[in-house]
Amino acid sequence: MPAAKTAVLYRMVMDKHVCPWGLRARHLLKSEGYMVDDRWLTTREATDAFKAEHDVKTTPQIFIDGRRIGGYDDLRRFLGKPVKDKNAKTYTPVLVVFAVTALMAVAASFAAGTLVTMRTPEWFIAFSMCALAMLKLRDLDGFATMFLGYDVLAKRWLPYAYVYPFVELGAGVLMIAGVLNWLSVPAALVVGIIGAWSVFKAVYIQKRELKCACVGGDSNVPLGFLSLTENLMMIAMAAWMGWMAWG
Repeated sequence: MPAAKTAVLYRMVMDKHVCPWGLRARHLLKSEGYMVDDRWLTTREATDAFKAEHDVKTTPQIFIDGRRIGGYDDLRRFLGKPVKDKNAKTYTPVLVVFAVTALMAVAASFAAGTLVTMRTPEWFIAFSMCALAMLKLRDLDGFATMFLGYDVLAKRWLPYAYVYPFVELGAGVLMIAGVLNWLSVPAALVVGIIGAWSVFKAVYIQKRELKCACVGGDSNVPLGFLSLTENLMMIAMAAWMGWMAWG
């Protein structure tokens, strides 16, 4: 019978702080079949002494067969599991927004009595506009700084970078309510066209590799097709609602 796999885990467990990475390391070890000798560092003094003794800067620290493996990311590498690159560009935030708002649109349609209605795609786009605006407004200054890197109007008139999320949010809310089309339609149309041209110019003409501010200033979303999609959806929504109202 093979010997049980064992690991020693040192992690911070204090009255006002329990290290989340320590908890993740313990869970990962147990899920991989390790018996965990869970050793708590319950004071700042004990933590500092441990770091000095083992010449490490962070906790948790994991030891397997007397060998120091390191922290949580080091443990994942040791176990052959992928480690997330915090600087890697990804479309995941935008895809999550679109997936959630699509579900919301279907749910709203179902609440109205039908699984899918003519308003379902309208709600999807409007909900997406509101969700994306909300993410921008979490850190308006950070969004504006990133937005200035590629938006053609913001480069000429800086306040537009701060106005944009409010216009996107306002147009989305009005479109959900189906009121004041005379205001929401031109607003969405103008910012959508400016945004689409800005992204197209930066990505497909100038061939620049930039991060998109579509989900906020801390985004790792690359400027590209999905960034263009946000603006094209606003244009399509504005054109559709304008045609429905006055066509």
